[in-house]
Amino acid sequence: MPVAVSYPGVYVEEIPSGVRTITGVATSITAFVGWAARGPTGAATLILSWADFARTFGGFDSRSLLGYAVSQFFANGGQQAYIVRVTDTASAKSATVALDGKITVTAASPGAWSNGHASSGYAIVTKRRTDDPTRFRLVVVSINQDGTGAPVEVFENLSISSSDSRYVVRVLANDSAFVNAQLIGSPTDPPADTVIPANGKIPDTAKLSGGADGTVLQPNTSGFENAVLPSSGTGGVYLLDQVDIFNLLCVPGENTPAVIQELEGFCHDQRRRAFLIVDSAPDDTVAKLQNGPAGGITAGDNAANAAFYFPWVQAPDPLAENRPKEVPPCGFVAGLYAKTDATRGVWKAPAGTEAALTGVTGLNVVLSDADNGVLNPNAVNCLRAFQVYGTVIWGARTLQGSDQVGSEWKYVPVRRTALFLESSLYRALKWVVFEPNDEPLWAQIRLNVGAFMHDLFRQGAFQGSTPQDAYFVKCDKETTTQNDINLGIVNIVVGFAPLKPAEFVVIQIQQIAGAIQT
Repeated sequence: MPVAVSYPGVYVEEIPSGVRTITGVATSITAFVGWAARGPTGAATLILSWADFARTFGGFDSRSLLGYAVSQFFANGGQQAYIVRVTDTASAKSATVALDGKITVTAASPGAWSNGHASSGYAIVTKRRTDDPTRFRLVVVSINQDGTGAPVEVFENLSISSSDSRYVVRVLANDSAFVNAQLIGSPTDPPADTVIPANGKIPDTAKLSGGADGTVLQPNTSGFENAVLPSSGTGGVYLLDQVDIFNLLCVPGENTPAVIQELEGFCHDQRRRAFLIVDSAPDDTVAKLQNGPAGGITAGDNAANAAFYFPWVQAPDPLAENRPKEVPPCGFVAGLYAKTDATRGVWKAPAGTEAALTGVTGLNVVLSDADNGVLNPNAVNCLRAFQVYGTVIWGARTLQGSDQVGSEWKYVPVRRTALFLESSLYRALKWVVFEPNDEPLWAQIRLNVGAFMHDLFRQGAFQGSTPQDAYFVKCDKETTTQNDINLGIVNIVVGFAPLKPAEFVVIQIQQIAGAIQT
């Protein structure tokens, strides 16, 4: 800021450079939507590892494809995921226990997971303070195989008074990962101490009970699809609007065309700028897909934000002594997207010999070059088994990538690079709002956006041997007219020359004739 001069001497004034570093957004945060037997249902939950998923959502469950897809995502290079758990709200119930007729404690999420059995589940143990009987301790106990309990959460100095800072209802709602509480009527004192016999086994009166998994929602059924895309516009995939950013969306096993079209639109929306990974049906064949995916999922602008993968994969099932289980490809594919983004960049096609799938024992359909030649021009990305490289992704087209369409968004890396640029610039240029709309501002915009684009050029994100060939940033009196200024609008035009994958490598071999001396 300007220095106020008052005495003869030397003054130092710091002048802003006008440089505002633009950082690229994440490109492979993946959202998974599916049925699980436990876990939060009212929000999209961030997990950073398979252990996180197992702890929060119960791990593998033979009734659902969700756990398998998430496991395959992390095994193949995934780093961050959001989980949206859907349930049948009419039949899924949360377990409860009434403590001395004064407090009802309820499991934090529906399902039978919390029911206290002889060798599993949860219970609630309480004990009043001897020096102050208005306060008490509440312990959430995990029941061991021998019927005894191991504390998983301990809350001290709780009160039943709503005006107290340690009000039990408020403390559990904010701090417990397992339970919530509600007073029964208007009790005047805390619940009595839980009596545990000498053998240490948790009494039945302390155990949570009544929890039910409800109807298991399976992909391609109306119950599942209504839970994923509720007509109210709340819940299901719309819970993802509460998170800061996600880039990829997987609904393992779902392939009903009408639902896929809605999910394409969900991802294509400018509020999300996400990319949908679509599974083929488990019984799809080359003959069924020879004209491309059916049901109109390749039509319209929304199809540019989705890609279709075939066939299903055979992977070891930990719940069946690692015997092969047929699973959809989306978890593997999303993990390979993340791995490729981290090692090569979002502009590299997530396909080829580097895109080998981990944890695969086979494919439902073994494809030949001729089969691949039929499917690839029709926007079907194939998984192939090669003797040297293993099982790899052998296609990189969006659902708008049919040769007959001729879309500029034909290739997955081109579309995802554009989404990356859009999201990065959208977030990084918020400082421009309310700045004086004239040449000094335009120059700053050109400087900052140009520096960001040049850095990507140096990383090999664009075509061209010079910056002029690779990208341009234009923001001046030609893009922003006086009428735009009067309306409060500044127009920034950013262009880039995308890298397109080398799908077809043609090797020309010519025989050299012997030299003829003359």
